[in-house]
Amino acid sequence: MLKAELRKKYMHKRKALSRDEAFLLSEKIFQNFIAYFDPQEAQKIHIFVPIEKFNEIDTQIFIQYFLEHNIRVFVPKIIADKLINIEVFSDTVFETNSWGILEPVSNEDSGEANFDYVITPLLYCDGKGNRVGYGKGFYDGLFQSMSPKVKKIGVNYFDPDEYIDDVWENDIPLDYLATPTEVLSFFIGLE
Repeated sequence: MLKAELRKKYMHKRKALSRDEAFLLSEKIFQNFIAYFDPQEAQKIHIFVPIEKFNEIDTQIFIQYFLEHNIRVFVPKIIADKLINIEVFSDTVFETNSWGILEPVSNEDSGEANFDYVITPLLYCDGKGNRVGYGKGFYDGLFQSMSPKVKKIGVNYFDPDEYIDDVWENDIPLDYLATPTEVLSFFIGLE
């Protein structure tokens, strides 16, 4: 299927989930992430803050765990159509931006690009790690600025059952996908 079709299909499937279903699936995704990756103190993790109206994975569960375990947490903020990385702490103040996304009040870019993990929002991911996002290209830009050693991890309620037919040659695939049932690796012979 084409990205536009997949975007529409999986946005609809996601919105059809009840709040309780979404939370339970988010919990399972979180548990699979922790069991597979076992993040450690002082590691650096970039993670998105969920857009509630889009019924995104509840990454607040992840963020709370990371902060409680002294794992450094960075979240995205869009300034002048550019994604910057802001380090957050338990007392960081957030506000809702014009797109309805919670962002830190601070505009201070951490300058960090050497993350251990980037937990990536998406609507769909196929069996090769190709991602369908919201079509703005913010994470493509982030991926291009990072070391190839950074683990790019998608999180999704749904398994990769169909392929994306219009993958662009400059699309950067994910390394892993965490779902409610498993963590898939897209590395071939590199683990």
